[in-house]
Amino acid sequence: MLQTVMMCLALNIYHEARNQPIEGQIAVSYVILNRVTHKDYPEDVCSVVKQGKKSKSGRMLINKCQFSWYCDGKSDEPKDRDAFRWALHVALGVVYGQYPDESLGATHYHSDKIVPSWAKQKKQTTRIGNHIFYESLKEY
Repeated sequence: MLQTVMMCLALNIYHEARNQPIEGQIAVSYVILNRVTHKDYPEDVCSVVKQGKKSKSGRMLINKCQFSWYCDGKSDEPKDRDAFRWALHVALGVVYGQYPDESLGATHYHSDKIVPSWAKQKKQTTRIGNHIFYESLKEY
């Protein structure tokens, strides 16, 4: 079970933040953990990472996921082994409480290269690297 959680978290770190400073990688991890405890999201790490819209047949719809790498139609297999090992290291540290929540309670983030429509309905918590982090305005 823990191995699966680590893999889901590490894959998300790898695909979403491998080019970010460690604080950004930690913050991206905490967004997942913060969603796990939020009433509007699934209750486990892998379900949060894999959340998205599905077709009537149950197949994931391309580009309709919470985290784009998961349903972009490309392979999710890490190509950079060193970066993936580092992502596993960060995931382990986050799960075992070795790092504080760098996201400051965020449940969302995006690259500073875009401005998603949902950002207006959230409160910005911090900015790390090229990611901007937000918390939901709804109560938990």
